[in-house]
Amino acid sequence: ETVMSNQRPLVGVGVLIVREGSEIPHVLVGKRKGSHGAGTYALPGGHLEYGESFEECASREVEEETGIVLSMDAITFAYATNSVFTELNKHYVTVFMRAVVPKVYAWPTTACFVYHVQR
Repeated sequence: ETVMSNQRPLVGVGVLIVREGSEIPHVLVGKRKGSHGAGTYALPGGHLEYGESFEECASREVEEETGIVLSMDAITFAYATNSVFTELNKHYVTVFMRAVVPKVYAWPTTACFVYHVQR
C-alpha cells in the first residue's frame, strides 16, 4: 500500500573508496557519530547539496570526513538504493559512488578503519 505524503525523499551519496592495485581489495569505512546509525560503521558520505553532481558530493564528503582528496577522474557510479525507514519516517535515495585512491595514500586512522572485502 502506498501512502501519499507531502514529504519527499532525501538524497544521500555514499562512497566506496578502494585502494588501487591491492592484491586483497580494501574498502574504507568509519564509525558514525551523532547521526542516523550512530555507533555503526558506514562508508564516507552525506547529503547531496542543491546543484551538486554525485561526483562533487562524493569528493566533498570524503575530504570533509577523511581528509582524502579524490581526483574527479577516479570517481564513478557504483549503484543506488531506495530505502524507506518507516519507524523513522524517513525515505532516502542513496547513490553509491566508487573512488580509487593510489596505493601509497595513507589511510586515516583516527576515525576510520580498513577491513578486507569478503569475496
